[in-house]
Amino acid sequence: MNDAPSSQPQNGQPRHRLYGRAAGKPLSKRQQALIDDFLPTLAIPETAPGALAPISLFKPSTREAWLEIGFGGGEHLAGQAARNPDVGIIGVEPFIDGVAKLLTALEEGGTTNVLVRRGDARDLVAQFADASLDRVFILFPDPWPKTRHRKRRLVQPDFVAELARVMKPGAKLRFATDWADYANRALEAVMRDGRFAWQAERADDWRKPPADHVTTRYQEKRLGDCAPVFLDFIHR
Repeated sequence: MNDAPSSQPQNGQPRHRLYGRAAGKPLSKRQQALIDDFLPTLAIPETAPGALAPISLFKPSTREAWLEIGFGGGEHLAGQAARNPDVGIIGVEPFIDGVAKLLTALEEGGTTNVLVRRGDARDLVAQFADASLDRVFILFPDPWPKTRHRKRRLVQPDFVAELARVMKPGAKLRFATDWADYANRALEAVMRDGRFAWQAERADDWRKPPADHVTTRYQEKRLGDCAPVFLDFIHR
């Protein structure tokens, strides 16, 4: 598949439009086998909007449900899953190359506390029940740096409102980017919502990677126009 996943309606609900291409170079035979055989075992069921309790998808001993939006090559998600085996982590990513990389890491690590959705995070979040997530990561999303493309960015006021709906009181949200304008606009959007408290008390709180951060492949490329910015919030 070369294009983004279909935007046809599901369960009577219109899907969001994904921009750009969702595949790069052809997958290896092993990667394709993982997509065909392993990915279905990690699938998240389609439900009516607002009906899905994420933690119910994992084993009973799971203490929290986390979501990573746009996991890229999966380095961060796989790392967090290994560090937190009692947490269930859902990853959503539209690009098949990244999904294949994550599946490879999960198989090699024997990781069993991860579920995966290939597609648009907005459609997945719409399925979640109110106050059902304990943590959300949005790390280095597509910056759409051109002014005319900024409306394509994921972190917009309406999506921040959806995150506020599905996150529990006290749940943590982390946003990271290496584009200065996106950092400023994302901070403005989250703070304007009024249901999140920014945790920074000094410049190093957003300039330095948090202690529990797992470095991503994209982060190391340093393709943006500023050093990485890490914004941590708590849902009020």
